[in-house]
Amino acid sequence: MPSLTRAEATARGASITVESYQVDLDLTGDAERFRSTATIRFRATPGTGTFVDVKPRRLLRARLDDRDLDPATLADGRLPLTGLAGTHTLTVEAEMAYSNTGEGLHRFVDPADGETYLYAMSFLDDGPRIFAAFDQPDLKAPVTLTVTAPPEWTVAANGRLADRPAPGRWEFAPTAPLATYFVSLVAGPWHVLRSEHDGIPLGLYCRRSLAPHLDADADEIFTVTRQCLDRFHQLFAERYPFGKYDQAFVPEFNAGAMENPGLVTLRDDYVFRSAVTDSQREYRATVIAHEMAHQWFGDLVTMRWWDDLWLNESFAEYLGTRVTAEATRFDQAWTTFALRRKAWGYAADQRPSTHPVAPEEVVDAAAGLLNFDGISYAKGAGVLRQLVAWLGDDAFLAGLNAHFAKHRFGNATLADLLDSLASAGGRDLAGWADVWLRRAQVNTLRVQTAVDADGRWTEVSVVQTAPDSHPVLRPHRIGVAHHPADGPVRRFEVDLDPAAEGGRTSLPELVGQPATGLLLPNAGDLTFAKIRLDPASADAVPALLPRLTDPLARALLWGEALDAATDGERPVAELVTLIAAALPTETEVIIAEDVLALSRSLVDRYLDPLARDAALLRIAGACQTLLAGAPAGGSLQLAAARGLIGATTDTGLLTAWLAGERVPEGLAVDADLRWELLHRLVVLGGAGEPEIAAESAADRSATGTERAAGCRAALPDADAKRVAWEIVTSNTELSNRLVEATAEGFWQPEQAELTAEYVERFFADMPATARLRTAWVADRVAGLAFPRYAVAQPTREMAAALLARDDLTPGLRRRVVDLDDDLRRALVARTAVAAAGA
Repeated sequence: MPSLTRAEATARGASITVESYQVDLDLTGDAERFRSTATIRFRATPGTGTFVDVKPRRLLRARLDDRDLDPATLADGRLPLTGLAGTHTLTVEAEMAYSNTGEGLHRFVDPADGETYLYAMSFLDDGPRIFAAFDQPDLKAPVTLTVTAPPEWTVAANGRLADRPAPGRWEFAPTAPLATYFVSLVAGPWHVLRSEHDGIPLGLYCRRSLAPHLDADADEIFTVTRQCLDRFHQLFAERYPFGKYDQAFVPEFNAGAMENPGLVTLRDDYVFRSAVTDSQREYRATVIAHEMAHQWFGDLVTMRWWDDLWLNESFAEYLGTRVTAEATRFDQAWTTFALRRKAWGYAADQRPSTHPVAPEEVVDAAAGLLNFDGISYAKGAGVLRQLVAWLGDDAFLAGLNAHFAKHRFGNATLADLLDSLASAGGRDLAGWADVWLRRAQVNTLRVQTAVDADGRWTEVSVVQTAPDSHPVLRPHRIGVAHHPADGPVRRFEVDLDPAAEGGRTSLPELVGQPATGLLLPNAGDLTFAKIRLDPASADAVPALLPRLTDPLARALLWGEALDAATDGERPVAELVTLIAAALPTETEVIIAEDVLALSRSLVDRYLDPLARDAALLRIAGACQTLLAGAPAGGSLQLAAARGLIGATTDTGLLTAWLAGERVPEGLAVDADLRWELLHRLVVLGGAGEPEIAAESAADRSATGTERAAGCRAALPDADAKRVAWEIVTSNTELSNRLVEATAEGFWQPEQAELTAEYVERFFADMPATARLRTAWVADRVAGLAFPRYAVAQPTREMAAALLARDDLTPGLRRRVVDLDDDLRRALVARTAVAAAGA
């Protein structure tokens, strides 16, 4: 079905005004379909015609005022409306299909107990799979929902419950004006916990099989929710505007969460059933804060069209991190942002598909989906942090509050926000916005020094560069920190002028100082830019890094080392040496986890098999040392154990731990860790189908089912690979998460010979596969199924041949373009290592 274009949305938005939606859903039918009746009141400019969006299994009846419309006129999800003038009432009755893709009205049967659960995901083009609607962000209207469901079920929606006139009948109060992509509900035998804070009713929902785990974490989740509400109420003059605040943890969710007003939906992986690290708890807190930030940025004030997606996601990412750090016990959230989230942003911004934070045009809603990436989230948040440093926090917040007041329950654009910020800050933001929001790619800030015979700096400069493809220099306000070999740290701020000759900004504050220790540019992580140390500082990192007490400074130095290896400026072997030297002394779990995760990606792709084996041996050794010194039962112990499991080739150790033998004191070999152990054993050939079946029998949960799918795809067996590939490329019966788990488990660096034939098959099969699935799922599966470890020129040639075709979906094309560029980087790095060895 065609996606709504910007031109179509503009024309429809100019011709009609939606006054209200009344939606009635009957969920008492069979396992495949439900009934939907939508009554829409709207006003139209006389003489205009338009269409309503509806994507039914079967259109039963449509009536405009007092005349019936011909159902046969429905085409490509659009029902034409003609002869419009003044106020109209449109009623559309339809039979809709449940989905297994996490979109529309998703139906899930819990393998743990056989119970059925439903949740609605109306995002982007999927609202009309639930009810007829004028489905675009700028046609907001109040929604009144009524639901008929099995009498033993619980139903919740955006609005508060108004009445239950009969068993199984749920009537909800009208909402404030909503964009249609926010309309949601959950229905099923949900486990519900309730609380209240500052006059706002709070609720938590999860499947019954997860009830003990939600109960165990409810205090923490409610506490974080209350703390975040309080902080947002301190920052914003507008209180939370949507009455109740429910959070439903739903199964097989595609996104991390969705900011539906009054009923936020989150993936139920955040209901922890096994031991987790504090960084996982911090991430859950940040997601809660992120979705809460959306209640203002996205829900109260909604972007007019998808080209201003950043007004939703960049602000939610920035404010979610900020509020988590300021209001909750997770006060190192900016450290996580610096290492994990910005690595995602830097990678996205350097790929061929890079785009501005605020692109000039997004042609249709489907194209908007492609921009839910590290640029719209992490880069946008980093740019906002730089704006705060440049404009000042008071002016920034004053501008936001003026923006909310002016566009309350309406829509806004980039220009609208800039007007509010400029008025509050007294500065013209047009030039700043042009280079930061309208131009793509990332700058690099390099420290250059000169030292005299006495060992003192005679010159220290920060040189800003930009790639040739995007030669844009930007104004940066950054911190610079001198970490001497001994003595106190000296930190100061400096403005980098993009007009300076050669992009060079001198730092006279350091001239004449002893050239010892290291110089860290972008200290405090105030701007979005890659950094490079001067050679002397880079040489000092292995000795000084373990001694730095500031976690953010350590994260920035690790990020610099990882990025230099990613760009091929330093060999991955040098990064592995740094891990062996500094990781065993790391005390911040997020740093340990992310260094291990990010470095493993480089080791697996940038090193040939022999060098990879040697690198993994060193990483495993570092993990063993970290594990030995970590407090028993703590986050660092768990992170070290996971790192060791992923890096080791010692099947004896893995088998012993799985059997409960030789396990370090305090380490819980619980359900999730058991699956990690088994998965690694399967990859190494130390376990097979009998062990997977036995583990599945012991863990009949949804998570266990997904983990088993990943393990079966990872089996080093030709028949197992054949079955897995069929699931990835042609199975539409399995749910989104099971297909994704299979795709993720398929490729393993240790199984290159076994999977060699599937490299070519990816490029042959994936165009048809992409058309089998909805865009969100298809794009995710394509990314996971790409032969990422086949680092060879023939792989790139097959990618080029695929990209020469004209029948690819936009999502598949973008995935292949970007992942092929990752292969290019890996090949360059391997070639450089080979040349150095020769």
